[in-house]
Amino acid sequence: MKRAIAITASFTRDLLRRNEDFSYSESFIAITRKIAHALKNASFSLLGFFILIAIWYVVSRTTSGGLPTPVATFRVFWELVKDPFYDYGPNDKGIGLQLGSSLIRVSSGFLLGSVVAIPVGLLMGANAFCRKVFHPIVQILKPVSPLAWFPIGLVAFESASKATIFIIVITSLWPTLINTAFGVASLPEDHKNVARAFGFSKWKYLTKVLLPFSLPHIITGLRLSVGVAWLVIVAGEMLSGGMGIGFFVWDSWNALSLEKVISAILIIGFVGLLLDKGFSFLEKKVTWGS
Repeated sequence: MKRAIAITASFTRDLLRRNEDFSYSESFIAITRKIAHALKNASFSLLGFFILIAIWYVVSRTTSGGLPTPVATFRVFWELVKDPFYDYGPNDKGIGLQLGSSLIRVSSGFLLGSVVAIPVGLLMGANAFCRKVFHPIVQILKPVSPLAWFPIGLVAFESASKATIFIIVITSLWPTLINTAFGVASLPEDHKNVARAFGFSKWKYLTKVLLPFSLPHIITGLRLSVGVAWLVIVAGEMLSGGMGIGFFVWDSWNALSLEKVISAILIIGFVGLLLDKGFSFLEKKVTWGS
């Protein structure tokens, strides 16, 4: 009897050890695959950047120095990022301070636009009357250029900085509004019937059914809106002046420093990429089955 128990215990230990070894092997294979996938994507990205730099170099050579070479630009770029927070006066500030000022304006305009867009989008998606009333207004105002709104912002707020935030609000809210309305309008009838069957109050229906279902669409709209906001800030600050990455681009152009202009373009693109990746990550977290 004791021998049988000992054999059974030994067999159980061997089985558990094999299962652990198998699970470790599976984990190792999964990690290896993820690393290989990341390296593959990185190699494609590097190839794309190499092609872009090669085209840039060829164009700079054909323009006889009119367009600065990649090497000359990256020297200036390094000088900008080496000390990004210096402050030598109103018209001589580091690129970090300029970028921070732009991000504050973008955040303010984007948040204010979202506060307007999400409730209006919920109303348009949930109520046919509101959809019929607001839809024509959205279609008329959505394609208007941000530069066309700037004089109205100046008259309304009597401040170039506030006018810049105003044009970010008025141009960045449309993607969020439209996507929110679409998400709410596409709610299946079965969800509504279940809410009615359980006697949900309007607040419970909103928080337990409507918002959870439409949240992926809302996040997608916010992702598009923050891209529009970051796009608009450059044009707005070129008009308003003062401080910001857009003003830095315009000031560098006036100083005939194309190296600084291209460096600022690279920084704008990199920050825009980070903003998009952040919302893309959030979008995947709230999407079912992801």
